[in-house]
Amino acid sequence: QVFPLSVVPDLMKGLPKPLILGSGSFTRKLILKEMGIDFVVIKRPIDEKKFGDRENTNAVQDLVLTLAKAKCEHLVSELISGRCNDELTSNNLPSSYLVLTGDQVVTLNGKILEKPESTEQAREFCNGYADSPPSTVGSCVITHIPSGIQVSGYDTSTIYFNSTISSDRSNDGKDLVDQLLEEGAPILDCAGGLMIEHPLVKKHLQRIDGTEDSVMGLSKRLVSELMEEMRNKLIEAKML
Repeated sequence: QVFPLSVVPDLMKGLPKPLILGSGSFTRKLILKEMGIDFVVIKRPIDEKKFGDRENTNAVQDLVLTLAKAKCEHLVSELISGRCNDELTSNNLPSSYLVLTGDQVVTLNGKILEKPESTEQAREFCNGYADSPPSTVGSCVITHIPSGIQVSGYDTSTIYFNSTISSDRSNDGKDLVDQLLEEGAPILDCAGGLMIEHPLVKKHLQRIDGTEDSVMGLSKRLVSELMEEMRNKLIEAKML
């Protein structure tokens, strides 16, 4: 359910604020803002290639959850060590806080697509979307510190594009990938190079089986459910 900003329910009611977002993703920040959630961004990247099984598309949910949990573990370690204090508004960690991390991949024809490693690979991904619908699989992990209580889940969506996505050319002959890069769109930082929110991509969109926020990297429904689950677990643990 999507709420207008004026009537967004307080999803963080009773929970530690602000939320620490362990991601620099523009779309994740945008989605949390739309949900009315206050957050502080603190990024501590990991070597994602060291985690998970990328050969088995039947275990893609395990891959994105493994990556999100690994990101969380590393970030929490940095937070506790004090190496992030200068990035906190108060320069000190609160006694209790929540950390949100996530990961997303795209699957297409039995293959897992992560962030394109080059413009040419982004072009290859884009051309593939003209023939087969890609699916996004995105995870969200929320962890409470100091208790270590953790909740997690994943969401999937499938995107159907018109075949024009591979034949699109600008007046000066640039294909869609070059047009997006020319406009400064960060497609090389997006799983599968997908940016369905961009007008140049949106015009080729046929339909989504799922939600646009899920495709953009963070399902509002999933975040809402996990916040409620976290609240209930903290109440059971007598920490709220």
